[in-house]
Amino acid sequence: MPTADEMLHAATVEALAECLARAHAGRLRRLRGCGAELSGRRHSERVTAIRDALLDDLPAAFDAFDTILRAALDDEEFTGWMILPVTEAVAVRGIEVVEPALELLADLTPRLTAETAVRPFLRTAQRRTLAVIESWTHHPDAHVRRLASESTRPRLPWATRVPCLTADPTPAVPILDALYRDNSDYVRRSVGNHLNDISHDHPDLAVAVAARWALAPDPTTGAVLRRGLRTLVKKGHSGALELLGYAPDTPVHVMGPVVRTSAVAIGEHLEFECTITNPGPGQATYLVDYCVLFLRADGSHGTKVFKLSSRTLEAGAEWTIVRRHSFVPISTRRYYPGTHHVQIQVNGVPHPTAQFELTAQTRRAPGR
Repeated sequence: MPTADEMLHAATVEALAECLARAHAGRLRRLRGCGAELSGRRHSERVTAIRDALLDDLPAAFDAFDTILRAALDDEEFTGWMILPVTEAVAVRGIEVVEPALELLADLTPRLTAETAVRPFLRTAQRRTLAVIESWTHHPDAHVRRLASESTRPRLPWATRVPCLTADPTPAVPILDALYRDNSDYVRRSVGNHLNDISHDHPDLAVAVAARWALAPDPTTGAVLRRGLRTLVKKGHSGALELLGYAPDTPVHVMGPVVRTSAVAIGEHLEFECTITNPGPGQATYLVDYCVLFLRADGSHGTKVFKLSSRTLEAGAEWTIVRRHSFVPISTRRYYPGTHHVQIQVNGVPHPTAQFELTAQTRRAPGR
C-alpha cells in the first residue's frame, strides 16, 4: 500500500487544480491553498482536507458541480490518486440526488475507484442505491462492474461500514449472482472477496450462495469459490470444506510438525516439516494448512492460520512438506520472545502441535 505522501501531496493537489481549471471551475483558491497543508497528516486527513476544499470551490448546486467534473473527465490527466477526494466530494454534494450522483461515480471509477464514496448512499438510500448498482452489473466497463461488487462489501477495507448490509447482506447477493461468472478476473476477485466478507458474520449464507454457484459453474467458478470461502476453510467449517472437495472426516495420518529450528530469533525464519499419509483404501484429497500459536503480551496464545498446499494422494501414499515461516518484523504483528507453537491442520481438522522458542532480535555484525 503506498504511503500518504505517495498518494496525496502538494503536487497531486496542484495537478487536480489544473485539471479543474481547464474544465472552467474558476479560481479554486481553497484547493490550491490546501496542498501546502498536507505534510504530516494521515491519509484520511488529506482526503478530507482536499474534499472540503473542493466543496468550497465548486458550485453548491449538483447540476453545475456535475457539469464541471464531467468536463474534467475529457482530460486524460484527470486520473490517479487525485480522483479519491473528488469521489468523496461527490458523496457529499450528491447525497440528496442519489441516481445522478451514483452515475457520476460510475463514470469516475475507471480513473481510480469510487467504492468508498458509494457507502453513504447505501446508508441513507439503500433501495434506490442498490437499484442503480444492479444496473452496473451489465456495464461494458469492468471497472464499473467491479464497483458494483466492491462498493457493497460488508467489510470493505479502508471504508466505513454499512450496518444494514453487515446485519443482512442478502440484498446485495443478486449483484454477486450476476457477476460470479464475469469474464474479468478483476471483477471475479472482488466477488470472491465479497463472499468472504459475508462468511465472517453469516457463514451458512456464504456456503449456501457458493453451493448454488457450484451448481451452475463455468471454468473460473472454482477459483471464485476458493477465494470466497477461504476464511471458513481456515476455520474448519465443514460445509465450506466439503463444497471444495475436502471432507473433514477423510482418513489421514499426520507425522509432525517436526521443527528444524527449535530456537528462532526475531528477524529469522522458523523451519518445519510434516508428512501426510493416506491410510485409507482409496484416493483422497487433502488441504493442508498450518497454524502458528503466537505468544501474546499477557502470556496467552493467539492462533493464525496460514496456507500450505493441497494434493490428492493414492491409498498408502505419503507427502512430505517443508515450510519456512518468517519472523521478520511487520507492521501488522508484534512478536514477543518466548514459547510459541506450530500446528498442522488437514481438511480443517487441527493436529498436535510442536513448540519452539522465539528469542529477541539478533544484531548483524558490521559488514555482514
